[in-house]
Amino acid sequence: MNEISRESIIQAAGGDMEAFEALYKATSGFVYNVALRIAQKTSDAEEITQDVFMKIHRNLKEFSFKSSFKTWAYRITVNTALNHCRASMKDKDVIDMENVGELASQRNDLKEKIDRQDSEAKVSEMLAALSPEQRAIIILREIEGLDYKEIAETLNIPINTVRSRLKRSREELIVCAKKGVASHEVR
Repeated sequence: MNEISRESIIQAAGGDMEAFEALYKATSGFVYNVALRIAQKTSDAEEITQDVFMKIHRNLKEFSFKSSFKTWAYRITVNTALNHCRASMKDKDVIDMENVGELASQRNDLKEKIDRQDSEAKVSEMLAALSPEQRAIIILREIEGLDYKEIAETLNIPINTVRSRLKRSREELIVCAKKGVASHEVR
């Protein structure tokens, strides 16, 4: 995501809908991607993205430029996605027929695409084994490329907590990977 100019943010905060639309266009892709990686369902990611922009619109006047807009938007996105995941934990047993249909149609694609999706599925499966908090910190560091300071600002936690959570999350991923290797070797 490219940084958004201070002037554009001020205009959007002042009610300029064109400025807000430009802000939306500049940030909606990354908001959706972060939401999708945390929630792991397209329908949830769409709902989270919508909620995030409602919150941004409502709270833009409160943005004080103490951090970058990117960090502020990450914080809102991660918190919204985590809250959504917590709320939907009760519905975890419900099968998402949309994803089942997607998997069935993907089987007809080229070998290259199947291999890529297999790798992505393994990563998603490993991420799914993590708690939402662990998943968020791995996504912010390893996929989105944020540094420790940006993660600390995004999650509103001390930098040493970022380090320890990241270490524990990575250790958990290693355990998941070993379990995956073991289950593949048995076959």
